[in-house]
Amino acid sequence: MIQRPTDALVRVVASCVCGSDLWPYRGVRPTAEPRRIGHEFVGVVEEVGAGVRTLRPGQFVVAPFMVSDGTCPHCRNGVHTSCERSSGWGGPDAEGLFTDAGQGEYVRVPLADGTLVAMPDHPDADLLPSVLTLTDVMGTGHHAALSAGVGPGSTVAVVGDGAVGLCAVIAARRLGAERVIAMSRHASRQALAREFGATDIVAERGDEGAAAVRDLLGGVGPDQVLECVGTKESMQQALDSARPGGRVGFVGVPAGGPELPVSQMFATNVGVCGGVAPVRAHLEELAADVWSGAIVPGKVFDLVLPLDQVAEAYAAMDERRAIKSMLLP
Repeated sequence: MIQRPTDALVRVVASCVCGSDLWPYRGVRPTAEPRRIGHEFVGVVEEVGAGVRTLRPGQFVVAPFMVSDGTCPHCRNGVHTSCERSSGWGGPDAEGLFTDAGQGEYVRVPLADGTLVAMPDHPDADLLPSVLTLTDVMGTGHHAALSAGVGPGSTVAVVGDGAVGLCAVIAARRLGAERVIAMSRHASRQALAREFGATDIVAERGDEGAAAVRDLLGGVGPDQVLECVGTKESMQQALDSARPGGRVGFVGVPAGGPELPVSQMFATNVGVCGGVAPVRAHLEELAADVWSGAIVPGKVFDLVLPLDQVAEAYAAMDERRAIKSMLLP
């Protein structure tokens, strides 16, 4: 229900399970007591507070994975995830009231004008999955590519074949990369990476993986490496693969203890840039390409379940039987 003039009430049309949701599911991030979860959802505005100016009931909206006001200095600089009034879904908002989370039926959205992005229309069943990726994974893959400096003619390697890594393949090609190497051991994910524009696949890891990437590029290594996992091993893989003077764009949630070997970076002039993706800053630009059909990131959803089967949605992703699970009320 509406609790503040700046709130909107959204009826969830679709939500999903994120790879980062698996960290508490697996116990990597201890959870002391049950809590609301789910930070990726799209839906229809049911009601708005008296202070909401840009939204109206009936509009179809995308909710980025963090709340932001859109007006503070950090939002104006395009870093909405550092908004002075930011909060996450399923926890206290900036003023202490708890919000709902996306894996549910309705969500009270604080700071609705700054947070929600209205779409041109209600997407049909074919378009809906791609619109849902705009809440997180497509924008996160795009942020990795931007952070690494991918541009026309780039050679790129992507570490991670989950939904973010696969969207990073789309992002790299969309920004003009000439060659994109997807690092993946799984046939179904390799096939999707190629469909998204990967020119090469490397299944090896560690020293063998870095050597295989370099071999594909004449012994030099890629201009940019996109790290989309968040473990110590994946970060090291990215740094070992990049050419001297190259750059790593990282967006993997650091739940596995990644570290930066400063001596190696000093010796190779490899730069590292990235972090939590301000998807709100990229949303309108990416939405235009989703609606036009220029990109179809919704193919990362290979399992669709009703909300009351959410436990299977988690289990399938945890066991790598699904790339990404989509939930319908």
